[in-house]
Amino acid sequence: MKNLFIPIFAVVFTAVVVGTAMANRDVVDQPSVSRCIGECYQQYVADNGNILDQQRAAAEAAKSASPAELGRAAFGACAACHGASGQGGMGPQLAGKDAAFIKEALTAYKNRQDRGPQSAMMFPTAAALSAADIDNLAAFVESL
Repeated sequence: MKNLFIPIFAVVFTAVVVGTAMANRDVVDQPSVSRCIGECYQQYVADNGNILDQQRAAAEAAKSASPAELGRAAFGACAACHGASGQGGMGPQLAGKDAAFIKEALTAYKNRQDRGPQSAMMFPTAAALSAADIDNLAAFVESL
């Protein structure tokens, strides 16, 4: 029985420490809303609207956005390989390419067509894009 005391104590102690740490964690530079109840929540809703109001406002903003603006939002996933300004990196430079080139390339990748040595890296990314996403990305890249 004595042989089990230390491992059991270690597991319980670790669980308590981890549980306490997880309950008190906050995201840096983000307000903590996990404890926002009562007057705090009422003030949050008065300032920002409820979740449905926020979703409606986001949908309205998206309707009025230009294709290039919508493409800018989608380009965040591309920036890791193609650079924040399309200057290239692990992936080729996109800045300076016209919309027709980008549409052709993304459509080919979506259809799993080989366009070069790194084509396979683009297949899963392009597969998730709709025709509107491709148009928006092309408009944004052309604006770089």
